[in-house]
Amino acid sequence: MVSVKDNDEAAHPANGVTGMPSWLPRAFLLAAATIAGLFAAFWILQRMRGLLTILLVSLFLAFAIEPAVNWLARHRIRRGPATGLVFLGLVAVVAAFGWTLGALLVDEVGNLVQNTPEYADHVVEWINRTFDTELSGTDIQKYATDWSATLEGYLSGLAGNVWGIGTAAVGAIFQGLGILLFTFYFAADGPRFRHAVCSLLPPRQQRHVLRAWDIAVEKTGGYIYSRGLLALVSTLAHYVMLRILDLPSAFALALWVGVVSQFIPTVGTYLAGALPVIVALVHGPTTALWILGFIVLYQQFENYVLQPRITATTLDMHPAVAFGAVLAGAALLGATGALLAIPVTATVQAFSSAFIRRYDVETDDEQPAS
Repeated sequence: MVSVKDNDEAAHPANGVTGMPSWLPRAFLLAAATIAGLFAAFWILQRMRGLLTILLVSLFLAFAIEPAVNWLARHRIRRGPATGLVFLGLVAVVAAFGWTLGALLVDEVGNLVQNTPEYADHVVEWINRTFDTELSGTDIQKYATDWSATLEGYLSGLAGNVWGIGTAAVGAIFQGLGILLFTFYFAADGPRFRHAVCSLLPPRQQRHVLRAWDIAVEKTGGYIYSRGLLALVSTLAHYVMLRILDLPSAFALALWVGVVSQFIPTVGTYLAGALPVIVALVHGPTTALWILGFIVLYQQFENYVLQPRITATTLDMHPAVAFGAVLAGAALLGATGALLAIPVTATVQAFSSAFIRRYDVETDDEQPAS
C-alpha cells in the first residue's frame, strides 16, 4: 500500500522544486528554429532583392505585351517569333524616341552656345535695370570662368571614380538584359508557365490562379493601351500648338510631352511640360507663356474629358487611389515600384471585386415607416 506521506512527496517534491514539463524544451527549440528561419529568410530576401525586382518587372512587362503576342498567335504565328516581333517593335519605338530627343538636345545645345553672348548681354541689362547695379560683360566673364573651374574640378572628381561609374553602368546593362530575357520567356512560354504553376496546386486553387493571371494580363495590357492612346493624342495636340507658335524641334518636344506625361506617374506631367517651356523661354518669354498656358489647359481637358472616356473600359481606378498606389510603390521599390503601382493595384482591385460581395446602401428615405 502507498502511504499518504508517499503521495504527498510525489505531488510535492522536496524543497518545493517541480519537474520541467517534457514539452517545454521542444517548444524552446521550435521557437529558436522559427526565429533563426525568419532571420535567414530576411537575409536571403535582402541579398536577392535585385533578382526579385527584375523578375517582378519582367512579369508585368510580359503581362503588358501578352495581348499583342496572343493576337499574333491567333493569326497562326508561333509564340516565340510573335514575341520576337513585339520585342522588335518596342525596340524600334524606344530607339526612335531616343534618337528624336537626342537630335533635339544637340540642336538646342548648339543654339544655346551660339547665342550665349547675346543672352549674356540681355541678362546683364536686365540685372542692371532691375537691381540698379553696374555689371558689365567682363564681370559675367569672370563669374563664368570661376564656375567653369568649379565644374572642371567636379568633372575631374567624377573621372577619378571611373571604376565605380563603370561598374554601375555594367550592372545597369546586365539588369536591363536580364529584364529583357525574363520578359521574353514569360511572354513566349506564358501558357506553359501557367500550366507548370497550376500543376502544383489543387483544382480549386488552380481556377483562382488562372483567373488572377487573366485579370493581370487584361489590366496591365489595358493600362499600356490606354496610356499609349493618351500619349498619341497628347503628342498630336502639342505638335499642332508648337507648329503654330513656330517653335523649333516641334515634333521632338511634342513627343517628349506625350510620352513622359503618360508613362511617368505623378511627376511626369511636370517633367513633360518643363522642357518645351524652357526651350520656348530661350526663344522668347511670350512664347514660353503661350506654351505654359496651353499645357495647363490641355491637362484639364485630358483629366476631365479625355482620360475618363479612354480608361473607362481599360483601367477603372479613382485618381486618389492611383496617387496613393504610386506613393506606396515608390516607398517600397523606388522608381520601379512607382511605375508598377498602377497596374498592380488595378489587378488587385479587379480580382478582389470578383470575390467581395457588395450590398445596396439603404438611406433614411428608403426605410419603411414604423
